[in-house]
Amino acid sequence: MRKPAPPARPRASLDLALIGNCTVGALLDATGSIVWCCMPRFDSPPVFDALLHSPDGLPLDGTLSVELEDLARAEQAYDPGTAIVRTRLWDAQGQGIELADFAPRFINRDRIFRPVQLVRRIRPLAGHPRIRITVRPHGDWGRSPPTVTRGSHHLRYVMPEVTLRLNTSAPLTYVADGTWFSLHGPVSLLLGPDETLVGGIDETAREFEEQTALYWRHWSRRLAVPLQWQDAVIRAAITLKLCQYEDTGAIVAALTTSIPEAPNSGRNWDYRYCWLRDAFFVVRALNGLAEVGTMESYLQWLYNVVRYADNGHVQPLYGIGLERELPEAIVGHVPGYRGMGPVRVGNQAQEHFQHDVYGSVVLGAAQAFHDHRLLRRGDDSDFAALEVMGEQAWRLHDQPDAGIWELRTRARVHTSSALMCWAACDRLARIADVLALPQRAALWRERATQIRELILRRAWSDRRQAFVESLDGEHLDASVLLMAEVGFLPPQDPRFVATVDAMERTLCDGPFVRRYEAADDFGTPEVAFNVCSFWRIDALARIGRREQALESFEALLARRNPVGLLSEDLAPASGELWGNFPQTYSMVGIVNGAVRLSAPWEGVV
Repeated sequence: MRKPAPPARPRASLDLALIGNCTVGALLDATGSIVWCCMPRFDSPPVFDALLHSPDGLPLDGTLSVELEDLARAEQAYDPGTAIVRTRLWDAQGQGIELADFAPRFINRDRIFRPVQLVRRIRPLAGHPRIRITVRPHGDWGRSPPTVTRGSHHLRYVMPEVTLRLNTSAPLTYVADGTWFSLHGPVSLLLGPDETLVGGIDETAREFEEQTALYWRHWSRRLAVPLQWQDAVIRAAITLKLCQYEDTGAIVAALTTSIPEAPNSGRNWDYRYCWLRDAFFVVRALNGLAEVGTMESYLQWLYNVVRYADNGHVQPLYGIGLERELPEAIVGHVPGYRGMGPVRVGNQAQEHFQHDVYGSVVLGAAQAFHDHRLLRRGDDSDFAALEVMGEQAWRLHDQPDAGIWELRTRARVHTSSALMCWAACDRLARIADVLALPQRAALWRERATQIRELILRRAWSDRRQAFVESLDGEHLDASVLLMAEVGFLPPQDPRFVATVDAMERTLCDGPFVRRYEAADDFGTPEVAFNVCSFWRIDALARIGRREQALESFEALLARRNPVGLLSEDLAPASGELWGNFPQTYSMVGIVNGAVRLSAPWEGVV
């Protein structure tokens, strides 16, 4: 008998697909191996973590994988309008298998069924392919190999943080021993809580797939998508939804930790928490597609933050369960993505003072006072809670902070922070108008006016002919492009147009935009920050440079990975993706860019 080929060790990359159900999320590589998954929460220690144990390629430990003997090629795609991924593997003889991967999500007994569970269905496509199924979860970041016990149709993996049960119709002996075998018919794997499976394994997996596909197709069908780039927008919207931990409503910035922003940069952060700034942009983008359910769920979480803030102080980020303490530590024994550590858990930014957060809170909640579709609209009590945030914005608008980019060793009065403090006051005035509170409206409008005058006077640099990153500063920063998006200035204002021009000369590598020009704690930024590139596209479109905006938007879409996802950063020269993945900021940019630039439906239908 022919000896199986040694297992391939592909290089770690961000050519990854996301599956999830708003309780759990997992990342699959191009051959269908699950290389990242945290259970039972997004911010739990990972049970599959090969992505960060990858100095010499992707190991089998820390994965759930199906190998095809003599693998020759692989194909991978989402089922349209769903969060179901299909991977097809073919060997040199033309024999093939298909993997269907998803996390169950559907309506059951009048509520969402979204268990901590991953489902994989495997079926032969041609011939008699030989496969090997590997299930090697990690406990405690790989320090603790699981204790494996065997039942009649399941394997149990006992780890310090969680016990998982794998129900499978594949031969248990082959799965437990990692034996190569011929696949003659479909088999299923259901990995989740250590609970008894009520129905048959294959029947349950098939039913879960059918119901999950139906759920997502109905969800996608309700989106108010633009005429152009519909597939890109739908994929981005589903990805954003999958980054919400629906049990509480929190929205994480990304599902990973410690993917470096640039090779060997040391800029490795844990993004598995809810930044109020990022969550606002997610909610705003999905609202623009008429998907308001995410906002309604998020506001339940947000008002817990607001109403129990210490003397009005709000952190930039919290844990998805409202945790305030997220101490940052390094997991020293984990080599990191391609060996580029450190691997960090927790995030020191929870200690920062970032004054833009108060604007993010108010902006995130503002639509609830204006939108008549919502099951629960904003009321006087909610307004009173938001006014506490406004008082903080007013008090701190001209005080130094760490800023939107979370600088660790210096503080300035950042323009973007003052801008968002203005937005807090401006939106509170508008909300007061809706609630028929003229005195409060007048107060907040006056405060907004004073902050606006301060920004216009001190953030504009005659020497640079641009708005700069801090009051009385001198350096350019892409975050000031938000002036048009939040309504601070008309896009045609000559000062805003001049700022866009200045950034073209200083921060742009073609269509790709770096965050800022000044060196920070780790040196000068090397890569483009994807959301900044999308902010520039929005600014170009607003000031009337539509063709340039279209060209840049298409260039960014071309840099998505093969299944349509983006990370935080991008190397302009190579086009390679870097930074945590998938990054909600970046996926928001896809939605906003398409909505801004698409041709209208009128005249087409």
